[in-house]
Amino acid sequence: MGGAGPLDRRVGPGLIAVATLVVNAGSSTLKLSLVDQHEHVVHAELIDHWDGVELRGLSDFVRGSGEVSAVGHRVVHGGPRFRSSVSIDDDVLDYLDSLVDLAPLHNPRAVAAARGVHELLPNTPAVAVFDTAFHATMPAAAATYALPREWNRTYGLRRYGFHGISHAYAARRAADLLGRPLESLRIVTCHLGAGASLCAVRGGVSVDTTMGFTPLAGLVMQTRSGSVDPGLLLWLLERDDLDVAEVTRVLEHESGLRGLTGTSGDLREVLQARERGEPDACLAFDVFIHRLGREIGGMAVSAGGLDALVFTGGMGEHSPEVRRAAAEHLEFLGVALAPERDAGDGDRDVSASGAPVRTLVVAAAEDVQVARDVAEVLGR
Repeated sequence: MGGAGPLDRRVGPGLIAVATLVVNAGSSTLKLSLVDQHEHVVHAELIDHWDGVELRGLSDFVRGSGEVSAVGHRVVHGGPRFRSSVSIDDDVLDYLDSLVDLAPLHNPRAVAAARGVHELLPNTPAVAVFDTAFHATMPAAAATYALPREWNRTYGLRRYGFHGISHAYAARRAADLLGRPLESLRIVTCHLGAGASLCAVRGGVSVDTTMGFTPLAGLVMQTRSGSVDPGLLLWLLERDDLDVAEVTRVLEHESGLRGLTGTSGDLREVLQARERGEPDACLAFDVFIHRLGREIGGMAVSAGGLDALVFTGGMGEHSPEVRRAAAEHLEFLGVALAPERDAGDGDRDVSASGAPVRTLVVAAAEDVQVARDVAEVLGR
């Protein structure tokens, strides 16, 4: 079990008497936040190397948090059953446990965290907020795979999409920054981190996204391939020295920027190698930007046009090189940046004066969006 320490983001000056506890159980970490009634993160900690069992760090955080009015759990996959956030009970947790094959690294840990928090706060209402739920509004044309209908029905095959909590917050925050109703905007949100996806938001809801049945689809990512020709995968599986487990491992952990460069895949490392003129790093960055620009264009089609382009997530927030390179591919859509605006910090409009499409940078705040969903569910 790793130690707990403050997150270097959005941490206020002190604790409050009543707050929503937001629990984000990752594949190996546990992020804990307190969000007040004004949607301010007033305290947050990250527990590294969380094993899904040890509750000491969680217990310490809860004991030092004052009165917790409600708990919100970020859950990666809600499966076909949950299309919106839901109050947690034993039936909900049992169902989420049954989805282990859809989210083997995340759902079991989210369930373990929910059970652990319930032991500590048995009388506090808890809500599950799903990454897949925001994309449940996608029309059938966007969500359906062109596979035999019997397969789709029997196995629940569809494009679920992920990072929905982040996309929902980024779109809402963009509308706030622009001073326009969210429902009036056509937005493409770009969640660019180790995992990366785009979302087309029209009328305030998701109408398309780049990830699909799994988080492997779509953009080139730090260690994930993004979309590849399924025929290529079948061809690889016919090789004598490759099996499903090996191909899965490579697609998840040895591809993307890492696979193309031989580095860790961290964008900062790739950019440093690119500055030195290393051919593999130069190609990897070009592949990443090509796919990013192409998919933004596709999302703009799904949104019916483009009023705002929003960058969030680690790379989206902190890499002006990525934003600048992407914008160069999107000039025909009306995207143009002002370098002097893009050099700042915090949530901001980085568009050039007169650009018909506004480009914004928004700090990721999934915990704030989770707390908002908790309030809506408990209010209902």
